[in-house]
Amino acid sequence: MATIHPFKGFRPLTELAARVAARPYDVLNSEEARAEAAGNPLSFLHVGKPEIDLPPETNLYDEQVYQKGKQNLDRLVRDGILKADLQPSLYVYAQTMGEHTQYGIMGCASVQEYLNDTIRKHELTRKDKEDDRTKHVEVTQAHTGPIFLTYRARPSIDALVTAICNTRAAFDFTTNDGIRHQLWVIAAQETIGKLTTEFAQVANLYVADGHHRSAAAARVGKAMADKNPHHRGDEEYNFFLAVLFPHNQLRIMDYNRVVKDLKGMTAEQFLAAVATTFTVRKARGQVRPSRKGEYGMYLKGEWYALQTPASLTANADPVERLDVSILQRHLLSPVLGIGDVRTDKRIDFVGGIRGLEELERRVNSGEMAVAFALYPTSIEELLAIADAGKIMPPKSTWFEPKLRDGVVVHFLR
Repeated sequence: MATIHPFKGFRPLTELAARVAARPYDVLNSEEARAEAAGNPLSFLHVGKPEIDLPPETNLYDEQVYQKGKQNLDRLVRDGILKADLQPSLYVYAQTMGEHTQYGIMGCASVQEYLNDTIRKHELTRKDKEDDRTKHVEVTQAHTGPIFLTYRARPSIDALVTAICNTRAAFDFTTNDGIRHQLWVIAAQETIGKLTTEFAQVANLYVADGHHRSAAAARVGKAMADKNPHHRGDEEYNFFLAVLFPHNQLRIMDYNRVVKDLKGMTAEQFLAAVATTFTVRKARGQVRPSRKGEYGMYLKGEWYALQTPASLTANADPVERLDVSILQRHLLSPVLGIGDVRTDKRIDFVGGIRGLEELERRVNSGEMAVAFALYPTSIEELLAIADAGKIMPPKSTWFEPKLRDGVVVHFLR
């Protein structure tokens, strides 16, 4: 069973919500965040990336960074920018990007269910990034950005959400990137009871995006429980902020690769090496893969279409048959010498939201030698890998639209 826990969320004043809500801390570097928050002291980037309010040379992991984040969060509460709901509530958070809308239930998930794998994962975390978010939660005593969870869709939950969304939203604003954000507050105990009962019949939740945040939340929750001699299990630190989306509403985009050099080969030698495994066809224009097993490759101002042999896509292992795995095992590693993609500085990753033009730009500029466009990993592949207890390769999924930080804040106190 899966727990969804109502809580007294702190929300921006309706008229200020668009100014407060900010992109997640991990999709912007410090320079980009500083520019995006310029002239807007209410931006939640001052909480999620508080180094923007300190000298540029400040170490990102310095104690003063976390203290500044706490100060900025406390200021938003003290000044009445963020106000607490009067009673424990759940929320519906909807995002519309173009013609696509996804509706998620925002509430708190269970730390214990994260630890016992009721909430399943599909990525490894990096210690430095996990430590960073752990420190952020410890100092602020808050979950300032929600974890992106998914579950196998249930029509009964969909029906409840539809009924809620037929009422007036508490927030309804569109951000500069054209994404519409809507929030409904669920305060009625009867509706909360129906939703918690429905989720009690959901076998598993899955971390779609936010592995470092969820790992950090679990670490802090367990540590606080261990230190509390009167621990009951219902304290707020036992839960972490999340938005739960049905799997059939999620949109995963391609996550593409660019490589700095051809490992000493000429373009002709490289093409010949690729052709020993893949079918290679020169294309007249951009190649956006239309199905699994296809890749676009951009080299020396030309696009090529690559086709994977059926023997590789038929692998019984759900990780090995991923397109990102096939590319890594049969091209990036043996041909280009890219070993551990987590540490190899010769490779970089480009989210599909940036388009194929970004791949062309990075190769044409001379920064990179070759680019690979991939077909998006499916949500069914993600669920199968998580259910098998396996780990996806790094940079396998790019979810859009991204959840905004600061829409609702969950305090541990």
